[in-house]
Amino acid sequence: MTAPATRPDRLAADTAMGPVTLDVADLEGMTAFYRDVITLQVIAEEGPVVTLGRGSTPIVLLRHSPQLRHAAPGSAGLFHTAILFPTQAELAAVLASVAQKAPRQFTGSADHLVSQAFYLDDPEGNGIELYWDRDRTQWSWVHGRVEMATLYLDPQDFLREHLDPGMLETAGEGDAVVGHVHLSVGDTRTAREFYVDRLGFDTTAELGNQALFVSAGGYHHHMAMNVWNSRGAGRRFPTLGLGQVEIELPTGDDVGELTERMRHFGVRSADDGRTVTFQDPWANTIKVLVAGS
Repeated sequence: MTAPATRPDRLAADTAMGPVTLDVADLEGMTAFYRDVITLQVIAEEGPVVTLGRGSTPIVLLRHSPQLRHAAPGSAGLFHTAILFPTQAELAAVLASVAQKAPRQFTGSADHLVSQAFYLDDPEGNGIELYWDRDRTQWSWVHGRVEMATLYLDPQDFLREHLDPGMLETAGEGDAVVGHVHLSVGDTRTAREFYVDRLGFDTTAELGNQALFVSAGGYHHHMAMNVWNSRGAGRRFPTLGLGQVEIELPTGDDVGELTERMRHFGVRSADDGRTVTFQDPWANTIKVLVAGS
């Protein structure tokens, strides 16, 4: 079976995720972590905001917000930012950096059939996934849903098989992007109404009423929402953690169509003519713009 067919009210097939903005208390320490452990490069420093990524591609924006406090347990917000690497060797080089410099931050790993993934938390508790995708020809679709699982993946075996010692010194020079963003929400029914029925993603997988996976263009997921730590959560108050999620659309017409669709559903938005920003039902801020703008 193949991925879901694109419909007129869906997001464009070439939709992609942009950088994730994090509100942080310790800008210097968090910058050092994402630079030295996650091997991202500092692309820009503008006042209270440090942009890190690979080459010219931003992945994480750290916004110094020392006036904010950590979110209370059970709150909605970020579950993890998932950074996608093009090869297993490049992923292994970053995993080795984590093992050498911040092993206590590591939280687990899994083979998801479509991908191989490794998980950790940054020093302020924001989740991170480091992953590599198998080729789409190896993904299996059944009745419009992609088959994913959580199978054991030994990080030591992965390193033994894929780590090239010569890449350790150049680990930050390869490509990487935000592959998907996973949120903690209060319930998946409301998440489906917002992200699928209104925003225009396709549902690609569901775990009962626990988790929802959505994408555009037949990707396994550009976003996910779960209730594992946040069932019943209401709207967020300003806290440390997730500041903003960016979604990149191919053209200005795509942004305009989405803006009209959200207006039709009564979703309040801020439109500056180049980007449109709105909040989901849990007050997670979503910014939509044309890719490369």
